[in-house]
Amino acid sequence: MKTSVSLPDELFRQAERTAKKLRISRSKLYVTALSEYLERYRDKSVTERLNKLYSKHDSKLDPVWEMAMLETLNKERW
Repeated sequence: MKTSVSLPDELFRQAERTAKKLRISRSKLYVTALSEYLERYRDKSVTERLNKLYSKHDSKLDPVWEMAMLETLNKERW
């Protein structure tokens, strides 16, 4: 999809230089940058939701599960 956005002049110049340096189109640079930003935002959102959940609920393992996990780790010998 085509779209139009406004960028500050200096940001546009930096993007132009970077696209040339990487030998990719300006569009490819913008798609890559936006995709990476959205992925980081999604990861941050997941982390924030988990932090909120664990701040309200105990996240400690049940002692039986904890013992089973430790026994498995001891057998694996990382």
